[in-house]
Amino acid sequence: MQRRKAVVMGAGGLVAQRLQQRLAHHPWFELAAVVGSPRYVGQGLDKVPWGLHEDRPELPPLTVGDIADPATAQALAREGVTVAFSALPAEEAKALEPMWSNAGITVFSNASAFRRHPGVPLVIPEVNADALKAPLTHACATNCTLLPLVLPCAALEASFGIAAFEMRSEQGLSGGGFAYMNDALERGVVAAEIPGEAEKTEAEFRHVLDWDGEAVLTCARVMREDGHHVYVTATLKRETTVEQAVSCLTNWSEEHRFHHLPSGPHQPLMMKDEINVERDLYADGEGNPLHPDPAFDLKAGMAITVANVSCPTPFTVQFEAYSHNTLRGAAGGLVYLAELAVSEELA
Repeated sequence: MQRRKAVVMGAGGLVAQRLQQRLAHHPWFELAAVVGSPRYVGQGLDKVPWGLHEDRPELPPLTVGDIADPATAQALAREGVTVAFSALPAEEAKALEPMWSNAGITVFSNASAFRRHPGVPLVIPEVNADALKAPLTHACATNCTLLPLVLPCAALEASFGIAAFEMRSEQGLSGGGFAYMNDALERGVVAAEIPGEAEKTEAEFRHVLDWDGEAVLTCARVMREDGHHVYVTATLKRETTVEQAVSCLTNWSEEHRFHHLPSGPHQPLMMKDEINVERDLYADGEGNPLHPDPAFDLKAGMAITVANVSCPTPFTVQFEAYSHNTLRGAAGGLVYLAELAVSEELA
């Protein structure tokens, strides 16, 4: 397969650098350009401060282009760039992503601006891959908090039906970006409240599952760099047991994996007795790499760990789930979505 030329929309932000990292040695995509804000325009990419813990990977000798200039998008399209990965904040994405899409470059967005927007599919490969349709010009990945909630719930919904659920989250600092995370770590305190997070997560849950039930969500930030941990109680429409619920989750995972894609985990759900937030951060569906390099190991951090499954009543399932919020929940999930589109000849 010929590698598709790609542009990353974002130069210095956390998700933008995760995208650069994942594209550095990607077998299907070639990092052909990086565009950014006036702060970085005209700078060599190697001069942009690198904020991730892993070393900056070997990247092409690129100069950061002007993301807001239509001529930039048009020139890159003429040079053969066909895919854009957007790490923009929502307001900037709202203004700029259509411009890049209209230039003939398929935009895959991590921003919330066009999620649930008519004509822009909001897709999780294992949950609603059929939402990707031709002609594909713009697609969105979901909120990072949704992933550890909705994948196990998709399995339970398919087998037993979900009438209602409650979720409580403990979310890593990196979900707020470099500046937020570094400030919290320096001060040693974090404000737990995440305005709008619960509402956004619920709306996207309903959308990707086409679900209409009762839901109560509470989202909180905790003093941990990475990893989103959710605690879920689901009220079912049909009776089950712990053994049946675990079997449902295991079988669903086997039937809904895309491990042939470079970023597809070996299994989307990894079943454990309990969650260890350090051990399980880079779960790949087969094991738990402790110190992987995401520039080379594209499956690390892409699985959802599910643990402590219980049934307090025959119509109730409780579980915990955990995922890497900037890999599966952001840059990795976005590249994974683009891989799915390429595999279906939509990009």
